[in-house]
Order: sequence, then structure tokens, then C-alpha cells
Amino acid sequence: MPHYNKYFDQELQDLKETVLRLGGMVEEQVSNAIQSLMDSNLDLAKSTIDLDHAINKLEVEIDERCIDLLALRQPMGPDLRFVTTAMKIVDNLERMGDMAANICERVIDIAAEPRLKAYLDIPRMADIAKEMLKDSLDAFVTRSTELAQKVRLKDDMVDALMDQIFRELLSYMIEDPKAISRATRIMFIAKYIERVADHATNISEMVIYMVEGRIVRHTEPEALNLPDKGE
Repeated sequence: MPHYNKYFDQELQDLKETVLRLGGMVEEQVSNAIQSLMDSNLDLAKSTIDLDHAINKLEVEIDERCIDLLALRQPMGPDLRFVTTAMKIVDNLERMGDMAANICERVIDIAAEPRLKAYLDIPRMADIAKEMLKDSLDAFVTRSTELAQKVRLKDDMVDALMDQIFRELLSYMIEDPKAISRATRIMFIAKYIERVADHATNISEMVIYMVEGRIVRHTEPEALNLPDKGE
């Protein structure tokens, strides 16, 4: 039989708060990575890479806490879904941290080279990805499947921008072979941002599972039947 005691609810609350603390760290890391790119700020890029160690450490601590809860409390139903979802969320957050560190490494690589015109639609794509990350965490806190669905729908916007950036960078490389090195690194940066959005989508899908008990990954996002503002 599962063993519950008066501390179990507090343990779940502590787990949620720790997941959110990790989420806040990753939000900061992703935001700083993009800022380091736009400002060519090498100090910010290096400090953002250094933050990755703290993120990795906290991810391991949360995983260990979840395993202990599963073993000692044997949660069922919604509580079981919450703990297993938390484990998957922190895995995705840790990978987002890796993407941010990868962006910063590319920023350092291209720092000594002249900027390849403007950074195209990268800032726009990054803004959407950061918004998806924030909203996916908010959906986790508020248990909002509606917000989670909105995150899933935004992933197509990021994918479309990625395709556009790829085509534009390819044209630069064709016109000027000397730009190939810079364009390739910027293409990597765009891909890392796209992966941040993918991981935010994963989190939103886990929120839907946590709340409703249904698995929606590998399915198309459902249209949101939201009321008109005049209603």
C-alpha cells in the first residue's frame, strides 16, 4: 500500500518550487545567450556558459528527489503523474540550458569576425521561443491545458522562421563563399533556438498529460475554441 503522511503534500510543493527555480535559471540563461549574441558580449557569453554547471547539478538533485518520492511514497493517480512529469520537465530544462551554452560558444567563435549583415529573423524567433518557455512553465504551475495548447501552436511559427533563416543564410553563402563560416555558425545558433522551442513544446505536452492523463505528443495541436472578446 502507498505510504502517505502529513508531510507528503509539502514534499510535492517543495518539488514544484524547485522545478520552477530551475526553470528560472534556464530562462535567464537563454535570455542572456541571445543578448550576448545581439551585443557581441563575450563576458556575458562566458558567464552564461558557466551557469550550465549549476543547472546540471540542480537537475540531478531534482531527479534524485523524484526517485525518492516514487520509492518511499508510492504516489498514485494525479500525484504519480505530477512526479513523473516533473522528472521529464527538468530533463527538458537541462537540455535547454545546453542549447543556451551552445549559442554562447558560437557567439565566442564569431566574435572576431565582421557581422554578417543583420541577424535576420533570429531575434524574432528567440522572442517566441523565450515566450514559449515562460508559458510552458506557467502552464505547469497553474495546471492550464489551454496555455499548454497555445505553446504547442506557437512551435509552427518558430519552425517557419527557421526555414526562412536557412534560405536567407544559404543565399548569403552562395553569393559570397567567404561568408560560409559565419553563416554556418549563425545557422547553428538558429537551430539551437529552434530546439529551445521544441523542448518548451515537450513541457507543454507533459502538462497536458499531468492534468488530463492523456498523451498528446506526436499529435497535431488542437484548435483552441476561445470565446470572442465581445462575448
